Amino acid sequence: MLRIRTLSPLLQVALLLVASVIGPARAQQSPQQTVIQVENVRTEYARVLRAQPVYQTLRATAMVEVCEDGVPAADGEEKSRLARVVGAVKDALTPGKDAEEDATTVQPREGCQLVPTEREFQRPIAYDVDYVHHGVKYRSRMPYDPGDRLRVRVSITPIVSGGP
Repeated sequence: MLRIRTLSPLLQVALLLVASVIGPARAQQSPQQTVIQVENVRTEYARVLRAQPVYQTLRATAMVEVCEDGVPAADGEEKSRLARVVGAVKDALTPGKDAEEDATTVQPREGCQLVPTEREFQRPIAYDVDYVHHGVKYRSRMPYDPGDRLRVRVSITPIVSGGP
């Protein structure tokens, strides 16, 4: 008999479940004893043929200052924009100013106007992976790029027919 104390708790529960199912069935069957193994499992490696990223597209709208010549304001002017925002906040906080003025709006320079510009960003959210294992091609969607090899779980379970 097996010494149950030396087995892991998970294995103990599995053995008890199998014994509770097989016990009553064995009492009703013929004197022959039949034990069915649940499954044979091992891990192997498959060769990756292709890993194609699946992208999520994000859209964002930003206000860009466009001047009369049609060119957006240069990046070097970023400091002057910041200075204008700080100045607008200071003006809004000083007493005697009109309370209805909005301190967060930035007024464009003379000859320029603020235009909403939509931008798109793409980021990979998954990978469609094509791989070969023992000459058979498979495809799976994975959360990461597996590289050249993919570890796969191989499970073999016999099909048991109804009678001998």
